[in-house]
Amino acid sequence: MNQKVQGEINRLIHHLKRDQSADGSWNYPFDTGITADAYMIILLKLLDMEDPPLIEALVKRIESRQTDNGSWKLFQDELDGNVTVTIEAYYGLLYSGLRTKHDDHMRKAKQFILSKGGIKQAKVLTKMMLAVTGQYKWPRLFPIPLEAVLLPPTFFVSIYDLSVYGRVNMIPILLLGHKRFQARSSNAPSLKDLFLTREERSEEHAWDEYRTDEYRSFFSNIQSGVKTLIGFPDYLHSLALDSTKRYMLDRLEPDGTLYNYFGSTFFMIFALLSIGYPKNDPVIVKAVAGLKGMACFADGQTHIQFTTPHVWNTSLISYALQEAGIPYEDGTVHAANQYLLSRQHYMYGDWLIHNPDAIPGGWGFSDLNTMNPDVDDTTATLRALANQIREATDKRDSWQRGVSFTVSMQNDDGGFPAFERNNDHKWLQLLPLEGSKYLLTDPSTADLTGRTLEFLGNYTNLKKPEEVSKRAVDWLLQDQKRDGSWYGRWGICYLYGTWSALTGLKAAGQSSEHPSIRKAAAWLKKIQNKDGGWGESCYSDIKERYIPLGASTLTHTAWAVDALISVSEEPTEEIEKGIAYLIRFGEAGSWTDDYPTGQAMADFLYIHYHSYRYIYPLLALSHYKNKFLNA
Repeated sequence: MNQKVQGEINRLIHHLKRDQSADGSWNYPFDTGITADAYMIILLKLLDMEDPPLIEALVKRIESRQTDNGSWKLFQDELDGNVTVTIEAYYGLLYSGLRTKHDDHMRKAKQFILSKGGIKQAKVLTKMMLAVTGQYKWPRLFPIPLEAVLLPPTFFVSIYDLSVYGRVNMIPILLLGHKRFQARSSNAPSLKDLFLTREERSEEHAWDEYRTDEYRSFFSNIQSGVKTLIGFPDYLHSLALDSTKRYMLDRLEPDGTLYNYFGSTFFMIFALLSIGYPKNDPVIVKAVAGLKGMACFADGQTHIQFTTPHVWNTSLISYALQEAGIPYEDGTVHAANQYLLSRQHYMYGDWLIHNPDAIPGGWGFSDLNTMNPDVDDTTATLRALANQIREATDKRDSWQRGVSFTVSMQNDDGGFPAFERNNDHKWLQLLPLEGSKYLLTDPSTADLTGRTLEFLGNYTNLKKPEEVSKRAVDWLLQDQKRDGSWYGRWGICYLYGTWSALTGLKAAGQSSEHPSIRKAAAWLKKIQNKDGGWGESCYSDIKERYIPLGASTLTHTAWAVDALISVSEEPTEEIEKGIAYLIRFGEAGSWTDDYPTGQAMADFLYIHYHSYRYIYPLLALSHYKNKFLNA
């Protein structure tokens, strides 16, 4: 076994070293399906920015994902297909001008959409896209008055109650909805035949989401808040317009995108058009160029990413290589760490509103992210830098700023969020937006809390139960589910959360005999597949309970094995079988290699990280070797 383990470790190391970019980073794709591909086609055509090679490449990729019944899916085991994604794909293909409604595969797509209830069944954010591009009517009264942007964070309700990733998308949409703006072009296709009845096309019936009691209550609260603002209506309206514009422009990243997110930049471009910017305005041209810069090659095809994952990939890979025995002086690791050091944040961002005493020092997810750091990327980067910084006194300030930023982000409940502390307003979950629980809020989560504990316990002097660690441990223990698992917000899903929680609890000094740890380990062993691996369906995220995939994946197996290694003194049968699976299937190739193991929005957007099938098996195999074979 020793020889096989080392052989697979060597193979993975060689693969990762080979794929490193010239700047020291890794640009493995951040694959979110076909949504951004379709939106990019629509955007380019509407702006009259023709790019035939790109559009043709995106059309090819979209079509390659269509299933036999005419639909597109969010994930491979999704039953039948997904009506929202199919609408997006159908619309993008038609808008390209390269396909017509009479093509056989387009007829099948239309038939599927109508069989599922038509265009009215699209998710709300997709309806927003359809509205702004002239295919769907805006509601007569948009959910939030534009003047809401003027409500200060200290008010009982404000735009800053939204999570940063919800806010940065909703503010441009707020302006667009207020103006009921629709961009039209002479080459636009018509989607009227996707409505089942004429009545559905009316303003009154198009947005039934906004006719609920919860919405009326929320709208009433916002209206009450706006009425407290002092000033004449025309002045307040003008001020709100200017504040909305300034919010977007003040958060442009060096590539011209809004916070390096595709979705927010897409809606920002239309928001700028709505207030008079011409299509060829330098701000819009640069933003489109930034979105084009998010293109990558995924399995030989062109894909538009929702953002670039360079920092995340690079921090995880540098750490994994070092855990596998590669010294930090090695050229690959050194180049990676120099890249990471160059991406530390020194600008203040929205996080300051909820964390006013902190100073910048974190890291963000993407290559050109400069003002939107998160706890996960910060601790992942600090792990990668730890060995180097211990020897380099000139890097101590960088280390200290990163650690201080991390600790400052702890929520009052003891757990850790992703982007902003103490920003979990439960009333936002009542809004008529699918996935609002995790799109509009940024609560403490088991994955963030567990990994932060693991970092603090293994790489700082906070291993013993000082106040920060003790409160985080207490939060994790209270968050455990009845079956012994934990839910992970940013991965799929219960395997992700349980792995993070167990490794964090152990690093914080908890005994493997602790009842919570024993219960979690028993749960992991119970759900192991016969082939020795583990696999979890994206349905876990939708159903909010563990749903087995019915097959094993390399990533899920690596998480489960690594968790069991962390809490076991000897290699158990389950660990041995899991390690054997990682070795046996590392190169075998399977449909599960492309299965999404990341979550962005429940039932709307899932992520296939192309790097994970190398990173996490390498970590699990290295931890197995270091703990059991080198002892």
